[in-house]
Amino acid sequence: MEWTRCPPQPIPNPPWNFHGTCFETDYASLIAWRDWNFPDPSVHNFFAAAALHTADGAYLVGEMAPHTASAHQLYFPCGTPEPSDTNDRQQLGLQENLRRELREETGLNIEELIAGPRWTLIHDRGLMAFMKQLTSRQSADELRGRILRHLATERQPELSDIYVVRGRSQLDSRMPPFVTKFLEAAWAR
Repeated sequence: MEWTRCPPQPIPNPPWNFHGTCFETDYASLIAWRDWNFPDPSVHNFFAAAALHTADGAYLVGEMAPHTASAHQLYFPCGTPEPSDTNDRQQLGLQENLRRELREETGLNIEELIAGPRWTLIHDRGLMAFMKQLTSRQSADELRGRILRHLATERQPELSDIYVVRGRSQLDSRMPPFVTKFLEAAWAR
């Protein structure tokens, strides 16, 4: 599959299966590759991201903690897959990646949220973000409070705060393109 270089665009419910080869690398190499502006175009960091949507129509994003490599950026819960995200046939599962990252970063269990019917793929340079909208039965304030209580129990949480985003006026330059493009597409629907 070939990719053209263009601004990141959401591709709702991609009609294809992805096949490829993954390789394990250390975190320092991943961050260097990112910081050097993705020098090898044949390599992509793909990951699942939980677009947390609330019962009252808001989205929640987390501010990365100061000790992280993406300090102060605003993300949906997400992260690069780990070997534990594979099944018994050594196939990587985005759902497993999504479940693990959501639990690690927010304390939420994916089973208590309503998963949207589709994945949205956003390709941005060397990143491929597979976005899944997960809707809570709680309001934005309730869910934010719950996540903040969880973060307070962590010795070194990945997130330092949770922000409620209700519209375009709240888009922030600290949000990476895959977050803003997803939100813009969601609000356009």
